[in-house]
Amino acid sequence: MNERPGLSRAAFEPVPEGQTYKPYVAASDAPPEMTLKAALTGTLLGILFGAANAYLGLRAGLTVSTSIPIAVLTVAVFKILHSAGKRSSILESNISQTIGSTSSSIASGVIFTLPALFMWQMAPSLVQMTLLAFAGGTLGVLFMIPLRRLLIVREHGKLPYPEGTACAEVLVASEVGGARARNVFWGLGAGAAFKMFAGWIRAFPDEVGFAIPGLRKGEIGSEISAALFGVGYILGPRIGFIMVGGGLLSSLVIIPAIAIWGEGRSVPLYPEMTKVISAMSPGEIWSRYVRYIGAGAVATAGIITLIRSIPTMVESFRVGSKQFRERAAAGAAAIRRTDLDLSFGTIGAGLLIVCLALIVIPNAFPVLSFPARIVATILAAVFAFFFVTVASRIVGLVGVTSNPTSGMTIASLLGTSTVFLALGWTDDAGKAGALTIGSVVAIAASIAGDTSQDLKTGFILGGTPKYQEYGQLLGILTSTVFVCMAVMVLDRTYGFGSAELPAPQATLMKLVIEGVLQNALPWTLVGIGVAITLIATALKIPPLAFAVGVYLPVATMVPVFLGGLLRWAIEKRARNENEAAQRREEGVLFGSGLVGGEGLLGVVIAAVTFSLGRAPQGLGPEWAGAAAPFVALAAFGLLAATFWRLSTRPENGA
Repeated sequence: MNERPGLSRAAFEPVPEGQTYKPYVAASDAPPEMTLKAALTGTLLGILFGAANAYLGLRAGLTVSTSIPIAVLTVAVFKILHSAGKRSSILESNISQTIGSTSSSIASGVIFTLPALFMWQMAPSLVQMTLLAFAGGTLGVLFMIPLRRLLIVREHGKLPYPEGTACAEVLVASEVGGARARNVFWGLGAGAAFKMFAGWIRAFPDEVGFAIPGLRKGEIGSEISAALFGVGYILGPRIGFIMVGGGLLSSLVIIPAIAIWGEGRSVPLYPEMTKVISAMSPGEIWSRYVRYIGAGAVATAGIITLIRSIPTMVESFRVGSKQFRERAAAGAAAIRRTDLDLSFGTIGAGLLIVCLALIVIPNAFPVLSFPARIVATILAAVFAFFFVTVASRIVGLVGVTSNPTSGMTIASLLGTSTVFLALGWTDDAGKAGALTIGSVVAIAASIAGDTSQDLKTGFILGGTPKYQEYGQLLGILTSTVFVCMAVMVLDRTYGFGSAELPAPQATLMKLVIEGVLQNALPWTLVGIGVAITLIATALKIPPLAFAVGVYLPVATMVPVFLGGLLRWAIEKRARNENEAAQRREEGVLFGSGLVGGEGLLGVVIAAVTFSLGRAPQGLGPEWAGAAAPFVALAAFGLLAATFWRLSTRPENGA
C-alpha cells in the first residue's frame, strides 16, 4: 500500500464535475475490514456506551454521539494488540466504530418513547422492547442504504456530516501520527479538558443566558460547549447563520410574543397544566409551546426536503437497480469495492421480513388486534421511510448529537394519533399502540443518522459500504437487548418521571398522544410552525436548517454559529487561497478533536453518574457568585483563542 500522509483536501470539498473522489484507502486495495477482532471490539464498546447513553438521555433528555470515542478506544485496543503481534488496518477500526456506535442511536429512540408506557402503568416486556428496537433499527439502516449515493457521494463537500468527517480525521491521524495528527489530538485534549471543567468539576456553568432589556422574557444565551463550537467550524458560516437565525426567531420574537399575549391570562394555557404564562420562565415557554411550533416547522421542512429530493432519489434507486443488474450479470468483481452496497434484493427481503414480523408476532404490538397490527405496521413503515430520509440529511448539517429526533417523533405521533382518532382507537390500547409505532419511527430516524455518519467516514477512508451496512445490522442485533435491559433496570431503580430520571422526551411524547386522542393538542402552535417553514421557503431560506434552528434552543445554535464565524474570520485573513485552504483544514482537524474529546468525556461522565447513582457534584459554579457566567465566557474565549492560534500557525510550525 502506498504511503499516505493524511487526508487530502478533496475529503472536505465538493468533487469537480466529471471527477470522482479518491479515498484514503484506494478502491483497488483490499486490507482487512470485517474481521472477528473488529466485530468483538465494536460490540463490547457498543454495549458499554449504549447503557451509559440510555441513562444520560433519561436524566437530561439528550444523548451524545459515540462514534469518535469508540473510534479512539478502538485505536487504543488495536495498538495494544499490535504490540502483541496482531496487526490491524484503519478499515478494521472503522468497522469497529460502525458497530459500536449503533447502540447509542438505539438508546436515543428507546428512551425518547418507551418510558411513557411505564408512566401509563403499561410496562412493556423485555421481548416487546427488543422487538421494537430491532425492527426500528433495521428499518432505519435498510431505508438509508439506497440514499447513500445521493447524500454521501453526490453531496460530498456540500453536506459535511461533521461527526463522520471528524471520525475519519481521528482515525487517519491515529494511523499517520506526526505533525499531521497534532491538531486532532490537541483538539481531543482540549475538548475533554473543557468538558471536565464544565461537566465534572463544574468550575463554570455549561450554559449562560442574558435577558434582553425592554423585551419581555426575551433572552439570548449560549451553551458553553467545545463540541458545538467545533461542529460550527466544520459546518462553516452559512449553515450556522441560517440555524442561529431560526433560534433567534424563537427566542427574540416567538417567546416574547407568547409572553405578551399571555400576560393577562389567569389560567394555564395547554399544554402547560399548572403555571400561567406570566409565571413561566423563557425556558419553560420554549419547552411547553415553542417546541410544538418547532415540531411543525421541522415536519413541514422535512416534507419539502423529501419532495425536492424525489428526482435525485429516483435517480439513486435507478443507479442502484442498474448496479444490481450488473452484479447479477457479471458478479461483484465488476463493481469497485468502494461502491458495493447491500443489493436491492437483500434490502427488499429485509424490509418484508421486518414488516411481517411486526404483524405476525403479537409481542411487538400486544395491545392491538391483528387488523390493527397491520395498520400499525404500515404507519410505522411509511413514517420510518419519510423520517429516515429527513434525518439522514439533517445530520449531514448538524451532526448526530443535534439530530432533532424528538421533533420527528412528535410529527409521526401526530400523524399516527390522528389516524387512530379517525378510527376511534382512543382507549388505552390506542395510546399504547400509537406510542409503540412512534418508538419504531424514532429508532429508525436515530439509527439512520448514525448510519449516515458512519457511511460518510467510510466514504472518506475508502471502506466497503456493504461491510459497514452489515456492521450496522450486527450492532443493532447485539446491542438492543442490553440497551433495553438497562432501561428496565433504571425504571426499577429510580422510576421514570422521578426527580432522578425525569425522562423529559418520553413525557412530551405521552403528552402529544394524550392531546390528540383526547382532542386537546395545541394545533395552533403546530400550524404556526408550518407557516414559518412555508414563509422561509418562499424567501429562499433553506427550510430544513432554519426549521431545526427554530426547534432547538437558541443556546444550542449560538456556539455553532460562533464556530462558523471563527472559520470565516480565519479564512478571510489568509493571504491567498492556498493558505485559506490550509487554515480551513487545520481548523477542521482541531474542531474534529473537540467533538471527539467532549463526546468521549461526556460518555465517561454518564458512566460515572450511572455507577454512583448521581451526577458528579464537583466544585459547582457557585464559587464565582454573580461572576460565574463571565468565567464561562472567559473560558470559551480562551478556547476560541486557542482555536485561532492552532489554525493559523505556519504549516511546519511547532
